[in-house]
Amino acid sequence: MKKNKILVTGSNGLLGQKLTDLLIQDSGIELIATGRGKNRHPISDSDAGYTYIELDITDSQSVEILLRDVKPDIVIHTAAMTQVDDCEFEKELCVSLNIDCVEQLARLSQKLSFRLIHLSTDFIFDGTKPMYKEDDEPNPLSYYGWSKLEAEKKVLEFSKNYAILRTVLVYGKVADMSRSNIMLWSYNTLKDKKNAKVVDDQFRTPTLAEDLAMGCKLAALSNENGIFNIAGKDYVSIYELVEKIALMYGFEMTNIEMVSSDTLSQPAKRPPITGLDISKAREILNYEPHSLEDGIRICLGM
Repeated sequence: MKKNKILVTGSNGLLGQKLTDLLIQDSGIELIATGRGKNRHPISDSDAGYTYIELDITDSQSVEILLRDVKPDIVIHTAAMTQVDDCEFEKELCVSLNIDCVEQLARLSQKLSFRLIHLSTDFIFDGTKPMYKEDDEPNPLSYYGWSKLEAEKKVLEFSKNYAILRTVLVYGKVADMSRSNIMLWSYNTLKDKKNAKVVDDQFRTPTLAEDLAMGCKLAALSNENGIFNIAGKDYVSIYELVEKIALMYGFEMTNIEMVSSDTLSQPAKRPPITGLDISKAREILNYEPHSLEDGIRICLGM
């Protein structure tokens, strides 16, 4: 039986490494993992039977040569500039990574006949209501959010075999972390009794990286085109999230100050209330995420 050949971009990131973990377990998938620099996954490609190739996703010529050579059935595009504040200051790089690269992949998906799975974000919305659905009207507040919305438009315009997956506040842990995330920061801040200000007026549906990887796989192997919300199922404020970790691990909250977003001097404006309604993904893709408590245990251990 012919294997599904899946190429993943950004495989050195958190989601990319979780995708490697997931896809190498499936004997029906041939995985080609690509990323900038050396492979950072603790299981080498030679040991686990997948292929790792160094790739600068902004080098359009190298990208096309590789895709023509590999001939993937599916490309899962996770590489992006996701540091929201950095996008406000490095706009050219943001456009290059978050829009231009996506347009090239969307065009190539048609030319080379592969299915494109593209990752997007709740930050395309302005945060005026909870639990956004796929057909709600976008209105980004930040340059990052704008860039991701423009990328969605490129996929819709140029690709005929695709899924756009919107997600929220992804968290998880891998052996080689390039940067922290809300769950690890919260745990370490509480454990070390550091003083911290935490907002109580930003609400999200935090997403375990393992769940997002499964959502990517389900969308990749589906024939369904369209936009899907792939997120957690529990809706909490950032303060409630930190409080939940404190309760689960027996930490005090005495060093945590509850504040509103307008007291923080963040360069990029965040949507206050988002969260994503995952009903469509549940019904069509059979996507079912872990509870927030189970996600925390998977991420942090118990």
